[in-house]
Amino acid sequence: MIPLLISSEKLKVLVIGGGPVALRKCMHFEGADITVISEDVVPGIENIATAVIKKRTDPAEIEGMMESYDIIVAATNDPSMNLEIKDRALKLGRYVNSAHGGGNVVIPSVLRRGGYSVSVSTEGKLPAFPPFMVEELEKLLNGRFDTMFSVLLESRNMCSGKGTQPERADFLRRVAHDPEVNRLAEAGDTASAMRRVLELGVPQ
Repeated sequence: MIPLLISSEKLKVLVIGGGPVALRKCMHFEGADITVISEDVVPGIENIATAVIKKRTDPAEIEGMMESYDIIVAATNDPSMNLEIKDRALKLGRYVNSAHGGGNVVIPSVLRRGGYSVSVSTEGKLPAFPPFMVEELEKLLNGRFDTMFSVLLESRNMCSGKGTQPERADFLRRVAHDPEVNRLAEAGDTASAMRRVLELGVPQ
């Protein structure tokens, strides 16, 4: 599988199911045009979804709706129904995620910080691992990384339009790996870190 980050803008997502799993799927696609179809939905879904169709449905009806959506999410509590929806979607060449696996779209666990995000996936092989890994990453990615993000962003702006592209790339690499910059970032001292950046020689 190929890891990708895609914009939710104008993305049309069909979620079949209205339980806690469907809610988690909706939360992942928040910002997209989400339609949920289910007899009942748990609290929270109606706050995220663009449309909620409260009715009993079946895989044949869902198949007839698929061409109107970019991604199909089978999130019912019925494994056999999810399997059939997934199989029908794959036969039609659609992108589909299934709560019981086997689809061609896998939803990772995501750690979001101020300026960046980290996603973890086992491509469906071991669903319990990504949440565990995100918890461990939360402990690892301390304030130094947030400060380094700010330092590198300001460094990038500082050398924008200067020198050649290889010179700018080399400069940012030196900033990222400079021991003194990292020491100051660890201390949360952005101002001193930026003074050290200037000493590394901004491309002209």
